[in-house]
Amino acid sequence: MALRERPFHWEFESEPADRGVFRIEGGVPLHGTVRVSGAKNAALKLMAAATLTGERCRFDNVPDIEDVRVMADTLRDLGVVVDHVAPNRYEIASGDVEWLFIPLEAAAKMRASFVLLGPLLSRFGRVIISNPGGDRIGRRPVNLHVDAMRALGARIDYRNGYFFAQAPGRLRGGEVVFPQVTVMGTENALLAAVLAEGHTTIRPAAREPEVDDLIAFLGRMGAHIERSAPEVIEVEGVRRLRGAEHTVIADRIEAGTFVVAAAVTGGQVTVEGAPCDFLGAFLDVLERAGVGVHVAGRDIIVDGTGLHAHAYRGTTFETGPYPGFPTDLQAPTAVLLTQAEGESRVHETIFEDRLEYTAELARMGARIELLDAQHCRIRGPTPLHGAELEVPDLRAGASLILAALAADGRSVIHGAIHVERGYENVERKFLELGARIERSPAANVEATPQPV
Repeated sequence: MALRERPFHWEFESEPADRGVFRIEGGVPLHGTVRVSGAKNAALKLMAAATLTGERCRFDNVPDIEDVRVMADTLRDLGVVVDHVAPNRYEIASGDVEWLFIPLEAAAKMRASFVLLGPLLSRFGRVIISNPGGDRIGRRPVNLHVDAMRALGARIDYRNGYFFAQAPGRLRGGEVVFPQVTVMGTENALLAAVLAEGHTTIRPAAREPEVDDLIAFLGRMGAHIERSAPEVIEVEGVRRLRGAEHTVIADRIEAGTFVVAAAVTGGQVTVEGAPCDFLGAFLDVLERAGVGVHVAGRDIIVDGTGLHAHAYRGTTFETGPYPGFPTDLQAPTAVLLTQAEGESRVHETIFEDRLEYTAELARMGARIELLDAQHCRIRGPTPLHGAELEVPDLRAGASLILAALAADGRSVIHGAIHVERGYENVERKFLELGARIERSPAANVEATPQPV
């Protein structure tokens, strides 16, 4: 597959120059109302889906976050027209895209860029795409995506950190059978199958709401998709798809994060526009822990005053594919359990690296013990104190903000850019709830010294 010379406009390496810091003065209960933004994990896949047609697609309720900006830049580098026409509204037109190369720079910034494999291969018959993280295949591998493309007739070679994919003629429908549930693998298979010739069956297919949001949009484009069983998706390929409009669903992870923020600070907050139907497992754990949560339509009303009465109770939970407890809310919930009476246990079943943040919580005074790579034990309640912290990833970063809001004294959290990847206007939203938080390019205020 020959590549034409074409310059990139990428100006960053794997880490941006301004990673930023949050400076937080803790100990202030949050009060007020916060509105939930559009879902990151839906918006990115919808933007990828827009490359399946040359006609214009319009998306509303797109969150103003770093990952969306990176996806928009990645698409522009392919030759796709991406217009940010209004706040939270994007229009995308993928005409004659010829530059079918996704560089390492995009993959290093945002792993979800790999979801472009399916639609570009299906529509244009070829693509070269970087393995997220180069040759580090062991962590969150993408081999399931590649195997799904091969099941649909693609030829894929792997050389020097890149997948060289071709679909002679047209992809062919087939059986895509995953060894375990994979959300982005399901989405990539869907995006490939809609333009493939014939019938495709995907199993076990992820049941996450964001997957069904993608299915709804593809249906508006003219795709023929049916979820014939909870974990089975069937697709009848079509020759072409049309442009369509779609409103991104609300972000259940952001909603859950603000629910925990209210509870862990002992505040009272209404989380507006929450996708309450998709938060059942999470809300069940909070109720077991003694947190006052009330669902009213699309709002979640949180009464965290039980914190002051020492009414929170330790509990045990494990993450799992939807409708199980979301892995992305595991770390925020662990922060809450540091303030609960007794012992709690957390079992992370989805990813092997999702408990690294526990070391940072321990530096703040939490009695949290890593039992192994996927289990931790928490003993509480434990007063937290301010500290200087480093954000390891997006969801852990949000959790450290919650811990700092609940802590006594000042905290400096390095790596604000990680949080901004997935949370829209996070600083402003917390400020409007009464938090004392500031985002700046460099940390020039020391954290509260830790006790010896």
